[in-house]
Amino acid sequence: MSEIAEIIDSVESRIQKLFTKINSLEQNAAALRTELLKAATLIQQQNEQIKTLQSECESLKMTNSLLGGEENKRDTKLKINSLIREIDYCIAQLAD
Repeated sequence: MSEIAEIIDSVESRIQKLFTKINSLEQNAAALRTELLKAATLIQQQNEQIKTLQSECESLKMTNSLLGGEENKRDTKLKINSLIREIDYCIAQLAD
C-alpha cells in the first residue's frame, strides 16, 4: 500500500509542478503581450515621426530650390508646373 501512496504523492507533486509552470508561463505570456503592445505603439509613433520628417525634408528641399541654385531650377519649374496643373484641374472641377 505504501507504494501506491508514494506513486500518488509523486503524481501530486508533478501536477503541482505543472500548475506552477503553467502559471509562470501565463505570467510570461502576459508580460510578452504587454511588451509587444508597447513595441507596436513605439513603432507607430516612430512611423508617424518618419512621415513628419519626410514631409519637412520635402518642404526644405522645395524651399531650397525656390531660394536659388542652378541645379534646383529644373525641379522648381517642374513642381510649379505640377501645381498649376492641379489648380487648373480644380478650377475645371468647380466650373462643372
